[in-house]
Amino acid sequence: MMDNRKSFIVGLKSTKLLISEKKFLIKHKPWGIILFSRNIKNITQVKKLTGQIRKIFNDKKYPILIDQEGGRVNRLKKFFKADKFTGEFFGNLYLKDKKKFYIEYKKFINKTVLLLKNVGININTLPVLDVRSKGSSAIIGDRAFSDNAKIVSEIGDICIKEFHNNKIATVIKHIPGHGLAKVDSHKKTPTINKELRYLNNHDFMAFKNKNSLFAMTAHLIYKKIDKVNTATHSKKIIKLIRNKIKFRNILMSDDISMKSLKGSIAINTKKSFTAGCDLVLHCNGDLKEMNDVALYSPVISKFIKKKTSQFYKIIS
Repeated sequence: MMDNRKSFIVGLKSTKLLISEKKFLIKHKPWGIILFSRNIKNITQVKKLTGQIRKIFNDKKYPILIDQEGGRVNRLKKFFKADKFTGEFFGNLYLKDKKKFYIEYKKFINKTVLLLKNVGININTLPVLDVRSKGSSAIIGDRAFSDNAKIVSEIGDICIKEFHNNKIATVIKHIPGHGLAKVDSHKKTPTINKELRYLNNHDFMAFKNKNSLFAMTAHLIYKKIDKVNTATHSKKIIKLIRNKIKFRNILMSDDISMKSLKGSIAINTKKSFTAGCDLVLHCNGDLKEMNDVALYSPVISKFIKKKTSQFYKIIS
């Protein structure tokens, strides 16, 4: 069933599957699809959309992703008020009253899961394991649980476990840590100057020994490890993610149409795979760009097939 899928994930343009998109999916067979607010009008419509996608692949478990963190990253805002439920909100609650935290966090996750399952989404790109840092860009900000890596790590474990128990897979992000970024990687390339020792004890630590089947890379440069390439395009950093952070599952790039990456879509796709990413993520729904991603994405490897089977077990 998975045999000829290709190693990329794409977004769609609107609330309906366009004829051109349907042709694209049939021809190029992306590993998965990611949905955004632009794809979501109401529950019935999203259900119909995910149903159409799965019909094309003849696969009831076909991977459909969403960024549903709560707080300001709320793709389901048309039917889920989640403004107060930021990472910071739960991080503060965890410090103040663990018992209350567990009750509130479980309620929040259960509500999220109910909606995701209802509309046919089986992967949520959370938890955000970036450690908040003073004076950094607000792009992470209140999305982070804490400025303490240990707390971030602990809440991350709870998050992954709860979603898995509810048969939804998770994507830890942005590995190996976006918290120190001074600029927004959607617009510019952040550069981190910290020493490796500091990073190992702080930002990288939050990602260690995580049970998530998926992780998403950070589009930023760690000068002390690789002066030239962002983590997404860095063999050195991906080696570190594999060997030091010990993440052994599917590694996907963050959106390769973000301005932090300076090459063309074709170059950004190729470089992500060369560096060691398993899947490339492209989000904006631009069909011309999607064709480039498809062209330079290999057919899924044995490793991806094996991990996808594990993912299917989690969600069944």
